[in-house]
Amino acid sequence: MNTITIKLPSSLDTKLFDPSVYLAAKLYEDSILSAGQAAEMVGLSKRTFIEMLGRYGVSLFSTSVKDLEKDIANA
Repeated sequence: MNTITIKLPSSLDTKLFDPSVYLAAKLYEDSILSAGQAAEMVGLSKRTFIEMLGRYGVSLFSTSVKDLEKDIANA
């Protein structure tokens, strides 16, 4: 796994959220990482990561029309 360093403004209150989980959640939301990959990235179980998605405004379910059409076709 690669490691990166990100400089955040000191005015950002990281007690309100975890920047690494926020990034993982957004990468999951954009389908760049799977839930398992995102969970591993931040050192959480997949279940815990999935449970935390709502805190970061990310739905477990895809919101793309293409994915919805696939789901309907496979139902």
